[in-house]
Amino acid sequence: MPYDKKPGVSLQAKVMLIFLVLALVPLLIIGWFSIKTTEDLIASMVIRQLQNVAVDKVAILERWLDERKADLMVVAGTSILKSMNPDLIAPYLNLVRDKYGVYKNLKVVSASGKIIFNSRKDISSPKINDAGTYIARDALYMSDITYLPEEKESSFDIAVPVTGDNGKLLGTVYGSVGTNKIVFFILNVSLGVTGECYLVDRDGRFLAHKEPSRILTENISQSESFKKIFEKRDGKKAYLDYRGIEVLGASLNVGGTDWYIVVEQDYEEAFQSAKTLKRIIYITLILCIVSAFMLTWMISYRIVSPIRTLSRYAGNIAVSKFDNPIVKINTNDEIGLLYSAFEDMSHKLQERQNNLEKKVGLREAELKETKIIAERSEKFAAMGRMGAAVAHEIRTPLTSIKLFLESVQDQIERFPEDKEDFRIAMKQVNRIEATINRFLEFTKPQALMFSVIDVAKLIKDVLSIVRPLANRQECALNVRIDDNLPSINGDRKLLSEALINLLINALEAIPLHGVVSMTAAEDIFNLYDKNEPCVKIEICDTGQGIPEDQIENIFEPFFTTKASGTGLGLPLVLNTIKNHGGVVHVNSVFQQGTTFTIFLPIKINQPILENDGKNITS
Repeated sequence: MPYDKKPGVSLQAKVMLIFLVLALVPLLIIGWFSIKTTEDLIASMVIRQLQNVAVDKVAILERWLDERKADLMVVAGTSILKSMNPDLIAPYLNLVRDKYGVYKNLKVVSASGKIIFNSRKDISSPKINDAGTYIARDALYMSDITYLPEEKESSFDIAVPVTGDNGKLLGTVYGSVGTNKIVFFILNVSLGVTGECYLVDRDGRFLAHKEPSRILTENISQSESFKKIFEKRDGKKAYLDYRGIEVLGASLNVGGTDWYIVVEQDYEEAFQSAKTLKRIIYITLILCIVSAFMLTWMISYRIVSPIRTLSRYAGNIAVSKFDNPIVKINTNDEIGLLYSAFEDMSHKLQERQNNLEKKVGLREAELKETKIIAERSEKFAAMGRMGAAVAHEIRTPLTSIKLFLESVQDQIERFPEDKEDFRIAMKQVNRIEATINRFLEFTKPQALMFSVIDVAKLIKDVLSIVRPLANRQECALNVRIDDNLPSINGDRKLLSEALINLLINALEAIPLHGVVSMTAAEDIFNLYDKNEPCVKIEICDTGQGIPEDQIENIFEPFFTTKASGTGLGLPLVLNTIKNHGGVVHVNSVFQQGTTFTIFLPIKINQPILENDGKNITS
């Protein structure tokens, strides 16, 4: 068998693939999540801004319309109008027209249809259509908007009946209201370069627009803008407006009319910042891919190259070729030790083969011994390859990564923008070490170091450690310790760690400004059908509580609901308390909070050592 034959998929390719996946997949997920979150946030902000503008514009227009109606109702209720005397009415209505500046024309028509007063001399009488637009006998009436091309202004008429003191209809006062003043306030919006606001009626005709030529001559009835007014749609989704441009928009009805305010902004302008973020993320991803590829190639080459050399040498040993010396590796790591072991094994095999050749004279015996040696050599080579693979898979990659991180630490200090990435990487390494330590503590529990413990002082020492975390979370720590609390026998270090574990869990379970309460008192609890004096410690939080379907699993090893948890904290707490002869009770109400109660006997005759990970209390 040719031992220099290359495998179908090389170990170097596998190592590079693993490194690239570990390095790039989280980055791709974070990039996608960042883009998606940014787009949703921008869409929500733009829609909220458009809705606020629409509400403001509708409020302004409704208030302005109410003021015009109130003006004419006040005018119609004056004794001057009720007199139907042109000489009295003319100066009064001219004064009203000049004062408010929004009325294009004011006129009064008697109940018989005779014009009493008309502020515009070029109009002889009001036009009465078949629907009785200008007849106001019982109540105020407001006409549709019309457009005056010669004045480049829209207007509408308000008609209010004039009645005598006896309730008899005396006539009607008409006000032709120009819209230029109010349109200025409606159309004037601050929504970037492309934001606009316009007014349409129920048929989709423009009643007010920044381009006067569109008023009452064009409509939006065939556009998605019009459909959005009357259909329930996702407000965050873009649509095509009357110009065929993709926009985000909001619309609102003007109370008491069939008018609708529409506020829109071009989608491209609204999401300009999101596009910039996308470009930055894409460039970052490309740079990270190139850097990760180069780095993984260097690391994998350094790992795989010695293994290939060792594999070829093992192949030579397997066929009893001792003439080709092994290449020396001047390292003190596992690979270097493996090379030294192979070299020593090679010398011993060669000596053994030489001794056999001297002692055995027969050809058949010589061949048999040679075959045995070759088989042994092949087994040793297989063992060597396996050892190299194990060393590579476990120790060497971690050592290489750690050495690489330490080697670039000085360079990172010169680039503040990379300090946080370096800190996170080192934090994750420490987290792995901490997880391994916690697992070892769980699988190989420490021997208890019993001493007399002042429980009150123990709790105060624990609180001094936990209080800074509570202060950072702006949470309250309420502590109540009974006077003359008895001392107990126990391991101070393990009990401190158990209490710290429970307090940190409580703080992590509550939101900002939450409350964690801790009480300690002398009590009695039943253990193995016998009442024992004990110290009772309660830790309560105001968090979300534990769901009923999970509360039975919280003391199971590796069970956790935290994204970064190991699931060993509560099992360690349980083992510590049970090793002190105590018990742990849990009472939790979902959405209200959780209470952990610890009962520690004052005197322990014989420690109970348990570490099966399955001790669950009620």
